[in-house]
Amino acid sequence: MSEWAPELIYVNGRFESDRAIVCDESGNVVQIADGSAFPNAVRFKNRALLPGMINAHSHAFQRVIRGRTERRSQHSTDSFWTWREQMYDAANRLGPDDIYVVSRMAFLEMALSGITAVGEFHYIHHARDGSMYADPNLLAHEVIRAAKDVGIRIALLRVAYARAGYETEVNPLQVRFIEESPETYLKHLEKLLAAPALKTGMAWAGVAPHSVRGVPLAYLKTIVPFANERGLPVHMHVAEQPAEVSACIEEYGRSPVALLETEGLLSKHFTAVHAIHVTSKAIGALARAGAFVCACPATERNLGDGVVPVDSYFDAGVRVALGSDSQIQIDLLEDARELEYHLRLQQAARNILAPRDDASSSALARRLFDCTTINGATSIGFNGGKLEPGAPVDFFTVDLDDPSIAGAGQDDLLATIVFSLSRTAVRDVVVGGKQIVADGRHRDQEEIVRSFSRT
Repeated sequence: MSEWAPELIYVNGRFESDRAIVCDESGNVVQIADGSAFPNAVRFKNRALLPGMINAHSHAFQRVIRGRTERRSQHSTDSFWTWREQMYDAANRLGPDDIYVVSRMAFLEMALSGITAVGEFHYIHHARDGSMYADPNLLAHEVIRAAKDVGIRIALLRVAYARAGYETEVNPLQVRFIEESPETYLKHLEKLLAAPALKTGMAWAGVAPHSVRGVPLAYLKTIVPFANERGLPVHMHVAEQPAEVSACIEEYGRSPVALLETEGLLSKHFTAVHAIHVTSKAIGALARAGAFVCACPATERNLGDGVVPVDSYFDAGVRVALGSDSQIQIDLLEDARELEYHLRLQQAARNILAPRDDASSSALARRLFDCTTINGATSIGFNGGKLEPGAPVDFFTVDLDDPSIAGAGQDDLLATIVFSLSRTAVRDVVVGGKQIVADGRHRDQEEIVRSFSRT
């Protein structure tokens, strides 16, 4: 047994004082108990302790292009599609060692911000010339190894990518992504599922058809049922760009969500990533299926994708998770507040996402914080994002004297954290009962940053 005793702990949707987390040898919560009963507990003086956050959508390798696409290209107008050309260029420069180094940097930054688990939407499978490695999951294992070495959990969401798009010529920059047949994809996925690294509780796998643009319907109807039968998470880019919606209508006579619903591909295991350009009917379809939406506000505003209609999703009962996606910024609390702020700018109003039936000072913050924790955990197939008996001991602490939140009272502390916390206020991070960040530093931080800088 081990015990952890902070000044305040966030349990059952509120902060409580004089409490301790009791952890068993497996790294799970035994009880949340009276702190005075455990005089030998690890003390986090003047710190608040919260459940670890879950980053439900990440492309770790894209950390390498941060800051390198914020300039005009040779195109008359820059957009998601012109950014993609630069991203593909980077993707085709990285060897296996580079993938490890860059992923480790992204995961370090996640850990330092209080993220304890990540859903890694992984789609670089092959060598630079498109040839298959002897182990078709070599690069996936490099990403998993990077998460292990940092100390965070990972859902390796193995991406299926079959084509450049409907009636679109082969794109030579996509050769590292393509597995043309669903049989090949499933063979490689099954090999990944059997890997020893996925038997530890720190890593697991899911199915990730890239998009209706990248994966034709017959392919989808093979791999999605495979995942559903095994209870694997299914993540897919959906309606991120208007052009994607138009192409889907041209090919199938239906929008992406309508296609997925009518073909029986939506379920409680399904997460629609972005899901920006949708109708009320599409929102209803996702709600009926019990599916999730994963919003990525930092990336969506950086790429000019648009604003996720989170108010409509909440009204329909659709749960929303959050992701750092392109790694332009890794800060899930910033993403959480942007869910609200983007709508404020659109609607010229405030507190749009605040529950109508809860007037407490933390109601809105609690709803947004759930997006960073319990919603993200369930989306990636993980019993985390909460502190209760049987759940993993995954948490982070914040310094109550940090200038960004100093002066907050117990009742308004969560709102202050969600809307104002500086990432530097995160001081300690524990995953599975093991501390990986202490006083704002990771044990391998200097070496990880140095290796990444060389790359």
